[in-house]
Amino acid sequence: MPEGKVASHETRVSRETSFRVRYAETDQMGVVYYANYLIWMEMGRAEYCRAAGIRYRDLELDAGILMAVVEAHCRYLSPARYDEEIAVKTWVASATRRAVEFEYEIREAQSGRQLATGRTKHVFVGAGMTTVKLPEKYWLMFGIRASTT
Repeated sequence: MPEGKVASHETRVSRETSFRVRYAETDQMGVVYYANYLIWMEMGRAEYCRAAGIRYRDLELDAGILMAVVEAHCRYLSPARYDEEIAVKTWVASATRRAVEFEYEIREAQSGRQLATGRTKHVFVGAGMTTVKLPEKYWLMFGIRASTT
């Protein structure tokens, strides 16, 4: 898939990003430390947003909106190891003007071996950490329609 583009799969739009496991991400057993999967989800989420036309930084600076994580889940299926190429597929599972939920598939890129699946839920908040409504100009990025407000 060309860099900076999102792909439509059936009714959902997804973004895939890839990278190699760094030695610093592994534990004494030679496998990726479990908390790094959440970091990889964040990488996928940032790339999803960028491909959809907005950087996190712009959302924060221009609109004053932050996406606070209120839930995170990761189901570990197979261990990742040093120097493997990892692919993280990210999509919006659901969204309203006040919250968005992303889902993730993490796999070893060469073989397609599924490593983990995950989900994060975010609430849109302002600088005072109070819930705010997402401005209409950002709705399309998250798949929000007027009827889902």
